Amino acid sequence: MHELIMIHIYGRDRSGLASTLTGILAQYEVEILDMGQTVIHDNLSLGLLIRIPSKHEAAPIVKEVLFAAHDLDINVKFRPITDERYTDWVAFAGKRRYIVTLLSKRITARQMAEVTRALAENDLNIDGITRLSGRMPLSDMEKAEKPSCVELSVRGNPRDLASIRKKFLEITARFGIDIALQEDSPYRRNRRMVCFDMDSTLIQAEVIDELAKEAGVGEEVAAITELAMRGELDFKESLRRRLGLLEGLSEESMNAVADRIPLTDGAERLIANLRQFGYKTAILSGGFTYFGRILQAKLGVDYVYANELEINQGKLTGGVIGEIVDASKKAELLQMLAQKEGINLQQVIAVGDGANDLPMLNLAGLGIAFHAKPKVKEGARQSISTLGLDSILYLVGVRDRDTLI
Repeated sequence: MHELIMIHIYGRDRSGLASTLTGILAQYEVEILDMGQTVIHDNLSLGLLIRIPSKHEAAPIVKEVLFAAHDLDINVKFRPITDERYTDWVAFAGKRRYIVTLLSKRITARQMAEVTRALAENDLNIDGITRLSGRMPLSDMEKAEKPSCVELSVRGNPRDLASIRKKFLEITARFGIDIALQEDSPYRRNRRMVCFDMDSTLIQAEVIDELAKEAGVGEEVAAITELAMRGELDFKESLRRRLGLLEGLSEESMNAVADRIPLTDGAERLIANLRQFGYKTAILSGGFTYFGRILQAKLGVDYVYANELEINQGKLTGGVIGEIVDASKKAELLQMLAQKEGINLQQVIAVGDGANDLPMLNLAGLGIAFHAKPKVKEGARQSISTLGLDSILYLVGVRDRDTLI
């Protein structure tokens, strides 16, 4: 009768170790049912679940592996596995899988303890942990200049995903860490397009506020914005009123605004890598195409949809051309672009900071509230508040070593 044995090998990593050990097993026609390996700071942990055919006995195999381990100066443990335990293990494979991504300037044991406790309390078991961020020199560690990111592969049938997300938001607020929870599916590993809000997402300002300063009507525009934020004025009406105050502003002033607004940290690196990996990118904004096209030329963005300012003889008229891009229009445009590119909505990533971004964030397979207000973070499934835009690469499983820049 066949035998099932779990072999655990650990010690200092070295070249040819797996080849030597599996070579021994090969002599006895051993079948490998499962295999996993991790290396942390040159320390190896290798697990093999093997099935020994009935015509061979376990004793000589164990003896040869022990001798080889001694010669290689590594440790080895053997554990028999019953058929019943193996059957339970196979059944466990049917449970749902999730990816939990931790992002921060530094990841501490306290943060990890809180996250793993929340997972355990919701019947989720950790299968594997992978570091996505690059190796950090001690000098950068002291300054906390480079991001840290680890990805947890977890499995189970959680009682309440909403309660896990709520718990993660609490941990985020207390410990200054971002935590993303995604179902592990083929779509998660095959995102194809990223749609960005522009103002306070790709760039570090609200363009209309900057234009208002140029026109000398900053306080008046801010007051209308506040009405809209309180829900006393819808976006379309608030935009019309604010633009009315900008009537007569010159194109030269708009160029001055465009020149002084900085890109968000990580924007160039993110989009350069997305292009390298074959992603399509789009700006879907309640801002203005005048500025969106400047970003398009600078970053190589594929699509720009925003509000077209009406300009007559080099000056703003205070109006817009065509339909105003508001929250519902952003979601409609995202859906249209997915159809145009022939991809599933689950393959789309949407990124924004405001309440008017929530419809498109929740329509996309991966919606990210970026440095957003608490209510927006609560309304979106994922959020990033501690790192730059390029940390989005971690949420699609890209390691630092795989990036172009």
